[in-house]
Amino acid sequence: IMGTFSFDMALIQNPNAERPQYDTAWTFTVLYGLVSGAILAGLASPAAALYADARIENILYALALCAAVQGFENIGVVAFQKDLELHKEFRFRMLKRMSAFVVTLMLAFWLRSYWALVLGTFFSRAVGVWLSFLLHPYRPRISLVATGDLMRFSKWMVYNNLLVFVVNRGTDFVIGKMAGPAALGTYSVAYEVSNLPTTELVYPIMRAVFPGYARIANDPATLRQSYLDVLAVIAIASVPAGLGIYALAEPIVLTLLGEKWREAVPLIQILAIYGVSRACGSNIGSVFLAQGKSYVLSAMGTVTVVVLVPLIFWLVPRYGGIGAAWSMLICSLITAPIMFYVLLRAIDLRFVSLASVLWRPFISAGVMAAVATALYQIFGAWPPFVQLAILAPVATATYIAVLLLLWRLVGRPRGAETMYLDWFRARAGGLVPAARV
Repeated sequence: IMGTFSFDMALIQNPNAERPQYDTAWTFTVLYGLVSGAILAGLASPAAALYADARIENILYALALCAAVQGFENIGVVAFQKDLELHKEFRFRMLKRMSAFVVTLMLAFWLRSYWALVLGTFFSRAVGVWLSFLLHPYRPRISLVATGDLMRFSKWMVYNNLLVFVVNRGTDFVIGKMAGPAALGTYSVAYEVSNLPTTELVYPIMRAVFPGYARIANDPATLRQSYLDVLAVIAIASVPAGLGIYALAEPIVLTLLGEKWREAVPLIQILAIYGVSRACGSNIGSVFLAQGKSYVLSAMGTVTVVVLVPLIFWLVPRYGGIGAAWSMLICSLITAPIMFYVLLRAIDLRFVSLASVLWRPFISAGVMAAVATALYQIFGAWPPFVQLAILAPVATATYIAVLLLLWRLVGRPRGAETMYLDWFRARAGGLVPAARV
């Protein structure tokens, strides 16, 4: 984390970035990859002693090697985002992830051990380096000539990344130490499942829109409208996904993970609500980064840590993983209004405009969750996979029907509904009528 300067964002945000900036960014990435690998290796033995588990030592040695290898990835692939060549960005990331998935799965069947995940991680980093040089012709050189230029933006990102680490991973340390590894495992699985809408829907969108924001950062009116458009697209997909996971947490867990993970259900429900808040606020940081105001993002992160840390140390010792989940949700409900207020002031955005793109997805998703919960009581005795097979389509249809009804009642304004309908119509071969504007 201390070596993560987010140089890719600095290069994208800077319209004048050329070879000196790219080479300097790559040199720092290599150096910090080596340094962070050395630090991880040095911490391997103390970490094993802290958790009283000798297995951790060798795992950290392997992950140290992963960190060192990843530092050599070709910085040229940043141009895929900067130049909005998103099909190339998609190809690069998809090839890396799919190859790692296949290898990890094969290792899991062969080794039947957690080492499949460790070795799969190393393979992913190594393949990422190879693909980065294969797919982009840029060949970086060792150079530090543009250090000052990059650090004006990136020095705040180091601090911000440290704060993100405290928020996202500091909780794991506290749970692991105070509640034990079993509680940490349950919480980790619950967090991953409940935050799928953010990780799989929102983050790819953020990677796509940040370069666009950077290009219009000096046009306040266009930036303001673009933010609202992106927020609408995020909300219309992530809000129902999050509330759907909340309503159907039990059949999801029993179908996908099995009976032994039942205790993760209440954690998933709490964290699903947290995930909705997180998804809706994820677009804020991209606006400030595009404007070169990384210090604002750091200030927001500081507020989050100040609120979260006392909650964690108060609730986790008393309630374990459930306490951690409530800490994340309470913190989000406290800090989200503050972050939106700062954004409204920064880009001169009215609260009414913000609410206009959020109220339809939230109301529609609320109705959907209520219907799914009621139907789950009716089908409660059925096998979990049957419940999921019936309730998931019904919930989805309910959400879409209510959303389109509300949209029609307010005059079918141009917005996320129009964009989704036009997208669907283009792929349905004209079977769906064009949305009236």
